[in-house]
This record gives sequence, C-alpha cells and structure tokens, in this order.
Amino acid sequence: MLGFLTVIAAQLLRITYLHRNSPQSPASVVLTKVQMDVLITNTPPKLKNGVEFTVDWAIRAIARLGGYLEHRKGTTIGIQVLWRGWLKLETLCLSLATTSKS
Repeated sequence: MLGFLTVIAAQLLRITYLHRNSPQSPASVVLTKVQMDVLITNTPPKLKNGVEFTVDWAIRAIARLGGYLEHRKGTTIGIQVLWRGWLKLETLCLSLATTSKS
C-alpha cells in the first residue's frame, strides 16, 4: 500500500511543481491521453470555450474533481483537494478502461 501511495504522491508533487514553475506547459507532460479525455469530459461546458490544455488547466480540472469551488478563485488549491481529485480521476480512468474492454 505504501508503494502505491508513494507513486501517487510523487505524481502530485510533480504536477504541483510544474504548476508553480511553468503553468503554461502542455497538460500532456503530466497526463496520459485517457486522463486528459476524462478531464475534458468532466469540464463544465462554459469552461471549455477557447481553453488551452495546459498544466494550469489540468490542476484546476483535477481540483474540481476533488471538490474545489471554482468561484473562490482567491483561494489556493490544496493538496487534499488534489489528492481527492486524483483518486477520482484514476477511478474514472479505470472504469473507462474496464468498460472499453467489454
């Protein structure tokens, strides 16, 4: 279990580091194609207009899955929200992979 959680923690650390240092990098640097598809599908329609898929977009999309309230833009995105969002993202990706194999 510790090994599994360490991998997730390292991924979140990498994403938050890139978000702080180069938020305009492409999201494909930190996400797989399936993860990006799931996040795009779960992005509200009003937020899809003219969006660039950057690391900043990825962090916000993951945070929304974890319960981040978009209207509170002045607040920073915490690691607990990212952790919950990442677990939900992984669950959605796993269920997508499972249903596509059937």
